[in-house]
Amino acid sequence: MSISTNASHPDDPALLVIDGSIATITLNRPAAFNSIDLSIAQKLEQLGAEVEAADDIRVLVIQGEGRAFCAGGDLQTIGAAAAADTIAPVVGELLKHYHAFITTLRRMPKIVLSSVHGSAAGAGLSLAFVADLCIAAEDVKFTPAYGKLGVSPDGGGTVGVVASVGTRRALQIYLAEDSFSAAQARDWGLVAKVVPAAELKAATRELAHRLAQNAPAALAATKALIHQSHVTPIERQLDAERDAIIDCMHTDEFRIAVKKFTSKGK
Repeated sequence: MSISTNASHPDDPALLVIDGSIATITLNRPAAFNSIDLSIAQKLEQLGAEVEAADDIRVLVIQGEGRAFCAGGDLQTIGAAAAADTIAPVVGELLKHYHAFITTLRRMPKIVLSSVHGSAAGAGLSLAFVADLCIAAEDVKFTPAYGKLGVSPDGGGTVGVVASVGTRRALQIYLAEDSFSAAQARDWGLVAKVVPAAELKAATRELAHRLAQNAPAALAATKALIHQSHVTPIERQLDAERDAIIDCMHTDEFRIAVKKFTSKGK
């Protein structure tokens, strides 16, 4: 398998490694618990675009370097902007790049898997759950954090969380929870799998490989259909299902798979 680092340097704020059909983006500001500042937001936007454009990639894993997955927005940057009365331009610029990355994650025809350890707070919690699937170490602490700061969610938090748990639970999470565990997140449908911390890397790799076994056309169409279903009238959704399954049936993967099924027992 070819492993490429795609022009990432070890001290870049985010790193990209491609291993066959699986790409991994690592948040790489461990001294700041991978908090989101302008440098990492710009790098993530760039790396997300690279992954989206690479046809061979089927799965994108997002993980954090060091002791935490992601501690949220960088409060040093935001605090300085508040003191200087430059919140609108500073946070606006930060979120322009960061939200472009989040939009790419949701739009790309690849499954995005967040692999969470340590802590996921604020925008880090949003990132964990705006991914298509989340796998978490059993000692993870999820902290909404926004309420305590007197702000509303960003980073796709109101997209991923609401889609997973519904309106009332989302209001509870953001307005009435200080923090919650990986087991609680799994019970609420936010996390697909919880594993011991020492097994997270191996379990993430195993799940990523399992996801990557899906044919690209089926993977892309399934993701698109599921994400649009809650805002699409049923007639249009059924038409989209019809068009997508016919497209998938025109692929070699389908022809080979259906031949295997129909030849069983003969």
